[in-house]
Amino acid sequence: MHIDKDLVAASATPLVLGILADGESSYGYAILKRVNELSGGRMQWTDGMLYPLLHRLERLGHVSSSWQSAETGRRRKHYVITESGLAALAERRNQWTVVAGALDQVWRSIQLPPATANGWA
Repeated sequence: MHIDKDLVAASATPLVLGILADGESSYGYAILKRVNELSGGRMQWTDGMLYPLLHRLERLGHVSSSWQSAETGRRRKHYVITESGLAALAERRNQWTVVAGALDQVWRSIQLPPATANGWA
């Protein structure tokens, strides 16, 4: 299934902040892998999409980063959510709850074929 780029862009910040809030720290590839897992393989993000977002979140103070060495000796930039990022995540969650509720009401009022192939029913 193709997910429209506007939906991907709108969901990117809360997804990244949520992934970081769920763990201690993470590096880019691990975040990309987690998005893929969470979406059942239906969202395939690229480095070119993720890293500008991480840099913006860092400029906003929502994440901080540090270089760490992996077991293989390779250095990776790890990201961790900040208090400001947790507050931003809470606000985004509230916003998405309103949007999802409105969409749910619209979809219940119109006749559409079931979207069970996408995990919705």
